Amino acid sequence: MRVLVLGGDGYLGWPTALHLSDTGAEVGVVDNFLRRRYDDEMGVDSLVPIESLEVRTDVWHDLTGRRIETFVGDLVDAEFLFDVVRRFRPDTIVHFAEQRSAPYSMIDRAHAVHTQHNNVIGNLNLLYAIAEIDPSIHLVKLGTMGEYGTPNIDIEEGWLEIEHKGRRDRVMFPKRPNSFYHLSKVHDSHNIEFACRIWGLRATDLNQGVVYGQQTPQTERDPRLATRFDYDAVFGTVLNRFVIQAVLGEPLTVYGSGGQTRGIIDIRDTVECIRLAAANPAEPGEFRVFNQLTESMSVHEMAKAVADTFPGIVEVENLENPRVEADSHYYNVVFTGLPSLGLQPHRLSDTLITSLFPVVEQHRERVNHAALSPTVRWSSPSNDLAT
Repeated sequence: MRVLVLGGDGYLGWPTALHLSDTGAEVGVVDNFLRRRYDDEMGVDSLVPIESLEVRTDVWHDLTGRRIETFVGDLVDAEFLFDVVRRFRPDTIVHFAEQRSAPYSMIDRAHAVHTQHNNVIGNLNLLYAIAEIDPSIHLVKLGTMGEYGTPNIDIEEGWLEIEHKGRRDRVMFPKRPNSFYHLSKVHDSHNIEFACRIWGLRATDLNQGVVYGQQTPQTERDPRLATRFDYDAVFGTVLNRFVIQAVLGEPLTVYGSGGQTRGIIDIRDTVECIRLAAANPAEPGEFRVFNQLTESMSVHEMAKAVADTFPGIVEVENLENPRVEADSHYYNVVFTGLPSLGLQPHRLSDTLITSLFPVVEQHRERVNHAALSPTVRWSSPSNDLAT
């Protein structure tokens, strides 16, 4: 199987490329290194140092004898993208190549426009490339559970059976996203479903929860294969922030009461979900949706899990929530598709002890303390981070 990973230099794209290569696929990666430029803009680096894509692929080849082909360019450049798809001739395209931060998209008009243009236009170019070059290519697209918002009903896997005035139909599950980033993902999903329905493309949309963890069996083979560890208030995740604060002896900062509930997933499960989706493709004309998470926890429960697991005293501090969202809500997610394909999930409590605490302890001197505090407020159309 030939797999092209878009965004293959990123937090999830790089370990996914390694996992697929390690399990027998011929892998190519595409990236324009935009995520690295965001670090320069925000003035924050990954907690774990990361090598260039060239060094990473050379190390992987030296260790395994497997070559990962690289293509440097932007999905918004349709001519570049069409050329790569023609040259590499993938069976599957895994699409990670999008601006992935909700806070970043809410900084101001320029950042909102950049997010929507980069994500929606790049994805639309990709759909045309598949349709015009090889409609049999299976698109595996990373979506987000944030597309759904927090409805007061169970969140089904992408589709909803409804009855209205005595008639029944199957429709895409209603979306109520909470940032311009999440809105861009909704637009992607609608465009992909349209392309499957009209052009007969095949696609799997993976609505993923919050990812935690930094190590996979492949990245652990050599420090130069490491992927990112983001912890800042713009690109970091709440669990990463809590782990760093615990190791540094600082209070865990919970936004609001911490009643907001999220789906979460270990990075090792993320890369395996991608492999399972690629190995079991959707049918021609099918827009298939999997909810990709392994546990659901409130932010308060995440803080408690970190505090209970850390071998030391941990305090929790509640801050004013910079986001506009319900402080607590109903949250029940249907998650059956990927387990039916064989996913065996890891649990947060195990990963905290075996991976996250040791990784942070090893690199604690690299923490930018100021970056842990929230700086982007949803209620303001223009924040101080505007450039």
